[in-house]
Amino acid sequence: MSFETISVIGLGYIGLPTAAVFASRKKKVIGVDVNQKAVDIINRGEIHIVEPDLDMLVHAAVTEGYLKAVTTPEPADAFLIAVPTPFKGDHEPDLGYIESASNAIAPALKKGDLVILESTSPVGATEQMAAWMAGARPDLTFPQTHGEESDIRVAHCPERVLPGHVLRELVQNDRVIGGMTAKCSEKAVALYKTFVEGECVITNARTAEMCKLTENSFRDVNIAFANELSMICDKLNINVWELIRLANRHPRVNILQPGPGVGGHCIAVDPWFIVSKTPEQARLIRTAREVNDSKPEWVIEKVKLAIADFLLANPHKTAGSVVVACFGVAFKPDIDDLRESPSLSIALRLCEELVGRVYVVEPNIESLPEVLTVLELKGISEALDDADIIVMLVDHFQFKEIDNSLYKGKMLVDAKGIWQSI
Repeated sequence: MSFETISVIGLGYIGLPTAAVFASRKKKVIGVDVNQKAVDIINRGEIHIVEPDLDMLVHAAVTEGYLKAVTTPEPADAFLIAVPTPFKGDHEPDLGYIESASNAIAPALKKGDLVILESTSPVGATEQMAAWMAGARPDLTFPQTHGEESDIRVAHCPERVLPGHVLRELVQNDRVIGGMTAKCSEKAVALYKTFVEGECVITNARTAEMCKLTENSFRDVNIAFANELSMICDKLNINVWELIRLANRHPRVNILQPGPGVGGHCIAVDPWFIVSKTPEQARLIRTAREVNDSKPEWVIEKVKLAIADFLLANPHKTAGSVVVACFGVAFKPDIDDLRESPSLSIALRLCEELVGRVYVVEPNIESLPEVLTVLELKGISEALDDADIIVMLVDHFQFKEIDNSLYKGKMLVDAKGIWQSI
């Protein structure tokens, strides 16, 4: 099977690296994104996100003519959809981006094309995508009506990469590929084998969708245990990080580390997709989500208590003169991704509820998005000089290297356990 031209819809944290890796294999790649600014940046051979080594790969792909970015889909042999799948209302899946992408590529489809949904999605989303495309292109046949004889092949292949290691994991990780028919799966495997060195494991579309949701729900449940344990230990005056180190010496125990909550576009979202489909059965998954969603509120209360203690110890100070610095607002260490970040939500809530100033220290971004300008972005040194309360929310490597003496006289709230020796 030959794929001369590949189109990637959505040039974000998954789509752009995927497009660049295909282009590095000398495939013609057309990247599509509704963000004109992102399109312009990519066409200059630059990138609009932070991911190690991606800048070099994109620059080479654009310079050599294998990658270009556009805002409107063009004909291709394979289309990969990698757009967001947030939720709306009471944690209901929002398939609006997938629907828009389906309708956008429909005019460019021709007989023999392959369409793969990479977006993490609720069970049944791939079938719904195929239905949307069929509605827009009644002149073509699709797997839901014509099975193995369909003009268009449709499959689901969820991404499962770690930010900061995306390029390596795209190549080395196994891929779960769920076609709507056996021939759909076969064609999808042929496409991914362009660069995937891991195993391509075939299943059906629904199982592939559920697999990604299951992986992230498993992690969410385990993180919830650690987060709940941290709140229990706080009540009992026990160092939770020491406790976890000791418990993990058991040969069959591996407790994760607690934090300020759970963020990102996957773990904080995907479990709700299972809950939305099976609300009566997904009791543990729902509870884990509720535990993790409650952790930011717990951190906020710890900050307020720290401010009260600081004012008692410094009677010349007023609440309005107290400066709080939140160290880290990305959703995990050493990346610039703010999506679904509990640390960011904590900083915003503190800004709303405190009368003093709130700084954020985020070494992986140069400026805050316009909607976040209510927050003050500061460098590490300035925050250490000015802040009275320092809140550790994300354990970026830069924060781990700070000399402990610089915290002298500060009130510390540590949600990540890196100040245990202070």
